[in-house]
Amino acid sequence: MTPAHALLQQHFGFSDFRPGQETVINALLEGQSAAAIFPTGSGKSLCYQLPALALPNLTLVISPLLALMQDQLAFLKGKGIAAATIDSTQTYDEAQAVMRQVRDGQIKVLMISVERLKNERFRRFLAQVPLSLLVVDEAHCISEWGHNFRPDYLKLPAYCQQFRIPQVLLLTATATPQVITDMAAKFHIAKSNITTTGFYRPNLDLSVEAVAPNQRLGRLAEYLDSRRDQATIVYVTQQQTAETVADSLTQGGHNACAYHAGLDHERRMQIQQGFMAGRLNTIVATIAFGMGVDKADIRQVIHYDLPKSVENYSQEIGRAGRDGQRSECLVMANQANRSVLENFVFGDTPERSGIETVLGEIAQAGPQWELMGNALSTASNIRPLPLRTLLVYLEMAGLISPQYSYFAEVKFKLLVSDGELLGRFQGERRVFLDALLANSPKGRTWYQADFEALHQAYGSDRSRALTALEYLADQKLIELQSKQMTEVYQVAQPLPDLAALTEQLIGQFEQKEHSEVARIEHMLALLQTGQCVSHALADYFGDAQAPKQCGHCSACRGHAAHLPAPQHPELPGTDQLQHWLAPLSQKVHSEFQQTLSATLAARFLTGLPSPWLTKLKVRNLDGYGALERVPFALVRQKVNSLNH
Repeated sequence: MTPAHALLQQHFGFSDFRPGQETVINALLEGQSAAAIFPTGSGKSLCYQLPALALPNLTLVISPLLALMQDQLAFLKGKGIAAATIDSTQTYDEAQAVMRQVRDGQIKVLMISVERLKNERFRRFLAQVPLSLLVVDEAHCISEWGHNFRPDYLKLPAYCQQFRIPQVLLLTATATPQVITDMAAKFHIAKSNITTTGFYRPNLDLSVEAVAPNQRLGRLAEYLDSRRDQATIVYVTQQQTAETVADSLTQGGHNACAYHAGLDHERRMQIQQGFMAGRLNTIVATIAFGMGVDKADIRQVIHYDLPKSVENYSQEIGRAGRDGQRSECLVMANQANRSVLENFVFGDTPERSGIETVLGEIAQAGPQWELMGNALSTASNIRPLPLRTLLVYLEMAGLISPQYSYFAEVKFKLLVSDGELLGRFQGERRVFLDALLANSPKGRTWYQADFEALHQAYGSDRSRALTALEYLADQKLIELQSKQMTEVYQVAQPLPDLAALTEQLIGQFEQKEHSEVARIEHMLALLQTGQCVSHALADYFGDAQAPKQCGHCSACRGHAAHLPAPQHPELPGTDQLQHWLAPLSQKVHSEFQQTLSATLAARFLTGLPSPWLTKLKVRNLDGYGALERVPFALVRQKVNSLNH
């Protein structure tokens, strides 16, 4: 018996590995980095859980969702494996307790979000901990060609070097050949260590039906009436739809509940636990539900609205039939909300004026630029995620390079008297603490740390002061708070041609826009294939092993879907548009001293978010979202014509 098999039996109670697992695990145990591209529910997590037991130091797991972390944590603890998470739900004391256990070598697996690495204090802590393995879950997020690109993932290779992590494991269920190549290259993973097990699931029956929007509720009820008491997920795009559909099903006698990001955390957990335990049969959910939901006997996954992409579709149907039993996946398809899906893509593209605002701030900053993200997002009217993407583009163009980040505001309050605090220390340490207190202006209770004043008065740097404050907090002598993350970048000197850079950036965002719209086209083509839905799905992900005809999809049964092109509502006349836009134009001029652009007007009319629209509280204005079903490009074109 190999060491890997021994660990598998001893800790996990399995007698054999699933396809692909052993290959990946052996590569890691031999000291190499690896990538595992397995379908949803195929046991990717074991690929790091087992090696974590054998490797000498900490395994650090980057996971995109809290729910995912909590589920995996519960599983690991159930197997007697020392694992923990540091996340936003914890108190300062709880996070400190986990960090102490990690420092003492009591924890084998630590799970965090990628955003945690922006935390100055956490990075300082991590630098003191020996690490064996970095695991990147949902690793497709690192690729611009992936369906869930997250700019902060691009920094993971640099963190890997900074913290001297010798090995990396990339995990994903949804990566096209282009994405696999891209993400493996970023971590220098050899092609021989990339394991793909195929995307074909013989137990999933894939049906696509053309159903008109106003007939979906009736068809859904009819479909579920013959499948009562079976675990079912119904996916919708918007929160309001989730509530409407769940209410309708409940009135029809179905045990159903809505699940979406608008519910509070406690309610979401209550619904999820009810579903997992079998007390609740049907969840009507936005894509907020599903990541990390490892329920083996989900018998139906129904798409009430179009999936966002082929990748999303694959991920969502992958939650059905994990026990290997036959399960049904139905898309009630039409193109009515195609414009809504496409419009979200256009809502994320920065305007030229926004890009120029960002470049102007950088140019004025000189050789060092201090960025406070929320303030820049508002100033430039660029949403936080595309703003992060823009910053990554600027890093790749060589204009800026990240140096470090810090909390603009560090506050502390004493939990003992200042005399008792100072009395615990002798010599230079006591003098230093005295200087720290003297150079931290005090309100009624809280001290505001002024590191610059401390440096001027005592010659001590920020790093030493933070270390001291963390130690005092650890000893329960003070309570420490830090907020307003500031990121410091070095700016290239001399500056490149900013006009040319602006054109380059606009081109990059337009390319991203085209690629996202093409993703919707790919999905519509897949749903309407006349050949075999299972084969078309596998082919999209580069899996050549799937059968040409699966025999268990609507196309193989001779019922290929045809989705008529959507009928767009007629655009209103000039008078109506001007009536809607006049109040908005006044607000924009009054608050930002700017003229209302055609793009911002189109975002308002199609109900797309933007920092300026949020700040102006426009949701209650007449006309907001009135044209959400009209293609964004048509709305913008019409608004443009008003000015000519």
